Amino acid sequence: QVQPVESGGGKVEPGTSLTLSCMSSGETFSRVSVGWFRQAPGYDRGFVAAISMAGGKTVSMDARFTISRDHAKNTVYLQMNNLQPDDTAIYYCAATTDAYIVDYETGYDYWGQGTQVTVSS
Repeated sequence: QVQPVESGGGKVEPGTSLTLSCMSSGETFSRVSVGWFRQAPGYDRGFVAAISMAGGKTVSMDARFTISRDHAKNTVYLQMNNLQPDDTAIYYCAATTDAYIVDYETGYDYWGQGTQVTVSS
């Protein structure tokens, strides 16, 4: 079973960049599509970005955020640039056995525990 595990969160200043990583502590990521979601205080969890199983298709809700994957390292990344205080949230990695892009929460079967990103001066 795939078990996503996020890392790379932390506190950063506005305007800086941060890269989140997601690995599977269980089965390999090679047979799943992966998405990133985030939940800010007082808000529902929302879609951020997703990448298809093979990595050829990606979608991102914000041009500052880029999702990628390295099958050799069994890792999916979320590169976040020019971070702003509104980006403060818990960021979750999720996986689905669907081979294509999935941009809705209920389409994912496996979820990580989340990693906190705080953008503040």
